[in-house]
Amino acid sequence: MKRLLLVTVLVVLSACGSSDGSSGSDVSVSTTGAALPSKGAAPLSSVTSISSDPLSSTTVPARIVMGYKIEAGANLKGAILTDANLTDADLTDANLTDADLTGANLSRANLEGANLSRANLTDANLSSAWLYGANLRRADLTRANLSRANLTGADLFYANLSRANLEGADLTGADLFYANLTDANLYRANLSRANLEGADLQGADLTDADLTDADLTGAVGADLRGAVGADLRGAVGADLRGAIR
Repeated sequence: MKRLLLVTVLVVLSACGSSDGSSGSDVSVSTTGAALPSKGAAPLSSVTSISSDPLSSTTVPARIVMGYKIEAGANLKGAILTDANLTDADLTDANLTDADLTGANLSRANLEGANLSRANLTDANLSSAWLYGANLRRADLTRANLSRANLTGADLFYANLSRANLEGADLTGADLFYANLTDANLYRANLSRANLEGADLQGADLTDADLTDADLTGAVGADLRGAVGADLRGAVGADLRGAIR
């Protein structure tokens, strides 16, 4: 009896079409009694979004690199990111204390205000990176590529920059107190108002570097041939041939 009633209902519904033959109902009835979208209705995918992390149309998902969430303000203390590709990454105000970034690619990365104290950046690529006001105290930047990087106001207290490439880098007002700059390339670097007190500059190339108002008190082994604006009062073992003040 129930099956006969259901067949009768379906026959009546199909008979109630419009004059153009289309159904006047927005839904059809399945054999289970559940409502299904009509043939002309929009597909579910166009009106339903299923996501484990709800995002607006303007939200950019966090970047995941080697299992770490890369974003502004990220806590990456002690993270192991050797040889990681972090090109153009936004790590503004991130905590990278004691992180291992050996050989990592951080070209054009934004590290403004980031804490990189004691981080290992040996052989890292930081070309054109933005390190304005970054904390690089005691960081190891041996052989790092910092060409054209912005290190304005950066804290490089006791940092190891031996054999680092700082060509064209902006180190205006940077604190390089007792930093190791042996054999570093500082060609055309801007070191105006930088604190180089006690820094080791043996073998460093300072050709065309701007040392206007820089403090070189106690600096060791500076070869300032071609450097501009150097004040070497108290500097030790400085080679001033061709220096311009």
